[in-house]
Amino acid sequence: MKLYKYEDGKCNVSGPKIRLLREAAGLSQEQLAAKIQLAGLNLNQAAISRIETGARVVPDFELLYFSKILDVPVYALLESGD
Repeated sequence: MKLYKYEDGKCNVSGPKIRLLREAAGLSQEQLAAKIQLAGLNLNQAAISRIETGARVVPDFELLYFSKILDVPVYALLESGD
């Protein structure tokens, strides 16, 4: 499977928004990973870090978990800017 890069070699558009929302919620990457694991998705802190830096693809079903934990609609994770 070929992975196409977005801007600046990034693999996703949601990473910066996830980081922004995580920080606004006062959560560390480890705390966010724990909340996502409790919700049923096996993601660790390293995966969160790779997502936030754009080094990892984020499947649509994972966006649903981030949306639920960060209490935002899925489309908010796909918007650019602050």
